[in-house]
Amino acid sequence: MNSWHGNCHVLMINRQSAMLHDPTFIGTVQDVHGATITVELSNETVTGLSFVNGEGYRIGQVGSFVRIPLGFVDLYGVVSQVGAGAAPEREREQQVFGNRWITVQMVGEGQRGGHFERGISQHPTIDDRVHIVTEADLRAIYGAGDPDDFVAVGHLASAESIPSLVNINKLLTRHSAVVGTTGSGKSTTVAGLLSSLSDPVRYPSSRIVVLDIHGEYSKALADRATVFRVSADASKNEKSLHVPFWALSFEELVALALGKLSDSQTAAIADAIVLLKKESLAGQPIDGIDDPQVTVDTPTPFSLHKMWFELHKREHHTLIPRPGGAADEVDPAYVVGPDGQPVQLGAPMSVTPPLYRTVKTTGPAPERVQLGRDPLGIRQQLAGLASKLRDPRLSFLFSPGDWLPDVQGKTAKDLDALLAEWIGGPQPITILDLSGIPSSILNDLIGALLRILYDAIFWARNLPEGGRERPLLLVLEEAHAYLAKENSGSASTAVRRIAKEGRKYGVGMMIVSQRPSEIDSTILSQCGTIFAMRLSNDADRGHITSAASDNLKGLFDMLPVLRTGEAIIVGEAVSLPVRTLISPPTKDKRPDSVDPRVVVRGNINDGYDGPGGWSQRRDPPDYSAMVRQWRKQSPHYEHNAGDDVNNPDDKE
Repeated sequence: MNSWHGNCHVLMINRQSAMLHDPTFIGTVQDVHGATITVELSNETVTGLSFVNGEGYRIGQVGSFVRIPLGFVDLYGVVSQVGAGAAPEREREQQVFGNRWITVQMVGEGQRGGHFERGISQHPTIDDRVHIVTEADLRAIYGAGDPDDFVAVGHLASAESIPSLVNINKLLTRHSAVVGTTGSGKSTTVAGLLSSLSDPVRYPSSRIVVLDIHGEYSKALADRATVFRVSADASKNEKSLHVPFWALSFEELVALALGKLSDSQTAAIADAIVLLKKESLAGQPIDGIDDPQVTVDTPTPFSLHKMWFELHKREHHTLIPRPGGAADEVDPAYVVGPDGQPVQLGAPMSVTPPLYRTVKTTGPAPERVQLGRDPLGIRQQLAGLASKLRDPRLSFLFSPGDWLPDVQGKTAKDLDALLAEWIGGPQPITILDLSGIPSSILNDLIGALLRILYDAIFWARNLPEGGRERPLLLVLEEAHAYLAKENSGSASTAVRRIAKEGRKYGVGMMIVSQRPSEIDSTILSQCGTIFAMRLSNDADRGHITSAASDNLKGLFDMLPVLRTGEAIIVGEAVSLPVRTLISPPTKDKRPDSVDPRVVVRGNINDGYDGPGGWSQRRDPPDYSAMVRQWRKQSPHYEHNAGDDVNNPDDKE
């Protein structure tokens, strides 16, 4: 018996000695509650900065990692709480061991030198040893897979020597969200991510489409992006944005062109469009589509101008009996000139309606004017459509360049040329700059753009151009503007579809927003990876916490105090939830979203390259250039001879 006690005493001494000599040891497990572990720090553990093999590590920091060895398996967790509040209730009351406690959220496990997996198959027990995670541990975790599967986005906030790696496969296919308040570095983070994901050496066939609401990214991604704008500037290698109206679904087209219709009116418009599409197909056959297959949603050219013209005549057309003719011999009641000829017969392509004279509609039968076909009661909608067809702001949609059908429905280019420009061009990134789009149609237009891209990828899923062979990433900037919970528009419908089905067909989505609480929770919950930057609003933090796949409330409580450019990355694309300092792009490749400086003195060395704010010398103002840019609806300045050359604002 004495020998047995002696052996136990020796084992305890050896174990304590091993603990003391292991620089990574910090404490022992004292409480296990599901995936939450309470750890008592060892009396020999010094909180703050500790050095292991010459590398510095922060101990007792929220967001740092710990490792719990269990035989041939290591459990990994993230510190979510430190101090007295982390102590078990009983110990908190007695205060026997002071405040040397930490709470850990378990996140995954890995075999020694093997593959790391999210989730745990076993739990630690009382007195199991807890260690800090060293650089060697993390490199083993990240290095278990193919290095090409990971892209570095920055470094750990707690250890500058350890890169933060993101799994590119899961980032794209499982969707992601980048959220943060204004000024947190959100746009710069997105620009840095897109630069990494479009690396021409590592990913020469990458495909990324950015829906840029405010025109921020053309400068940041100029060397690897093709920019499409409504008011394109050829000197900056921008291309004109064209969205053929006939590529839209019937529901999308009606919402953008005509507005609200009754069921009978909708049916009549649908019949008219199908008829025009079949007429166009007869004059310009398209491979793969025959007359019986044409539906109102088939992306086949047709003349919207002709449809407007024919419907206008149907609504306004009246007939008058021919003088001296039979009762059934009638002519259109056109306004006629001195020569007896109609003054204006109308022209579809110039959106010119015919002129009809005012005639009486009562009296004896031979004199009474007869109406044309039964009108649909859509005069107001047709007037609105005519206005839109003439509006130069909407020419990108209703007069889309080479994709504009003539009266017979013939076009110079088909949709293959459009898709080749958007997702098949020489540059890996396509920026659809929507800053010049009227806000009244922005929601419906975004929905149409997303639906066009997704349908093309969906039906080409087994082709080399499809998403399974070459995945497509869609980046949705300022997503809260069109994905609000109460918004049931086409944009929200398209995003929900992509969020639920996109993974199977190679279409990934990245949502970027400064107000995540305003985004539909159904959409946000489909984002497998979240880059959470500084968020001060309680509602925003709560929305992100509930959407995250990990139980890391303590970690998200740090969001209000994150530094600019710092993010908490959680989800499927990271092996461990990480607090990361994002690597910003160089100063000449940052988004056009830098805060204006009110007071600037001395040398400007913090990335701001604009004028000197309120502290600059005041020069004679010249507002003519301002008005010219306003009228052009373009921020790109072109110097005119009459402009004040001394005005520092007279430059791009």
